[in-house]
Amino acid sequence: QVQLVESGGGSVQAGGSLRLSCAASGRTFSRNAMAWFRQAPGKEREFVGAITWSGGSTKYADSVKGRFTISRDNAKNTVYLQMNSVKPEDTAVYYCAAHRDLVYGLRYANLNNYAYWGQGTQVTVSS
Repeated sequence: QVQLVESGGGSVQAGGSLRLSCAASGRTFSRNAMAWFRQAPGKEREFVGAITWSGGSTKYADSVKGRFTISRDNAKNTVYLQMNSVKPEDTAVYYCAAHRDLVYGLRYANLNNYAYWGQGTQVTVSS
């Protein structure tokens, strides 16, 4: 059974940091681009960041650029999201996703391009 399991979420004060992890099991995702999305209450799921299969290229939403960093360790089949200088507006459920291809391409924010999803981890930022 293929699974993506996120962890590392929790409560943090504004200006603080969190590191989310996404561990894959059931198959290797070393040949897939990976991404993080988030969904706040009452809002649509939105793109946060993506990374190519090799980790050589990344893409970020403007709202998190310069604060969040996505990385991966293919030997561990794990993707990370380092969240620094968090803001209350970063509060959401964070999901990792495996792209259907090696690279995320131009349509990196299109949910339909992602074949596997985790169950999500809650991040709450207080002011």
